[in-house]
Amino acid sequence: MSGNDEMYEAGLAKRRKVIGDSYVENVLLQLTEFDEKWQRILTTYCWGAVWTGSVLTDKQRSLHNLCLLAALGKMQEFETHMRGALRNGCTAEEISETLIQVAVYAGVPTGVDAFPVAKRVLEEAMA
Repeated sequence: MSGNDEMYEAGLAKRRKVIGDSYVENVLLQLTEFDEKWQRILTTYCWGAVWTGSVLTDKQRSLHNLCLLAALGKMQEFETHMRGALRNGCTAEEISETLIQVAVYAGVPTGVDAFPVAKRVLEEAMA
């Protein structure tokens, strides 16, 4: 097995842990020739190279991702990583503080967009 294959497998395991088996299975079931290479790159490098690092915890990485995705206005990915943040043990209070900080530094509209998505995911998780 090559280093990239090992990194892919490690990334796949981490991706499943953070965002859930059902999400990952759904992505894998929908693969086509068009996006298969993209999903392999995403899993190998984002999840295998970055998310398996040993310095930051998964919880820290989740909070960082929420900041970045909110600031970039990427609400679809923000929602996915919001669920991952909860799986990684982030509390509602930590997420709220994170979103307040990102709104101050990246602009109030960022908070206006992110808070309703986070609130909905939190409510769904508590249901």
